[in-house]
Amino acid sequence: MSEHLSRDIASGSDPRHPVRRALRRTRAWVDGHPYLLFAYRLGVGLLGTVIVVIGIILIPLPGPGWLIVFLGLAVLGTEFASARRLGGFLNRIVTRVWAWWRSRRDRPVAG
Repeated sequence: MSEHLSRDIASGSDPRHPVRRALRRTRAWVDGHPYLLFAYRLGVGLLGTVIVVIGIILIPLPGPGWLIVFLGLAVLGTEFASARRLGGFLNRIVTRVWAWWRSRRDRPVAG
């Protein structure tokens, strides 16, 4: 399962991926029109913030609350370096906690 996920992540990270190429073209077009840049960044900021807030509201409920928060941070991270750094920091924490949890879960119970 994790090999399949790693392969999918690598495929999506490939700069030749059609979606990535389309996003790069769109961003280059926006960069060529400075009057749109502010509106574009404002739109990304609002969308990312709304996604994060919805995720925070959903955290205590069963379901993907934290996943939605990380998705919102990823959206914000496309335009804002501080959100990218925060997302990376949280990713490292979650990875460590997940490894700790798996090691505890796999350890035999002494008794």
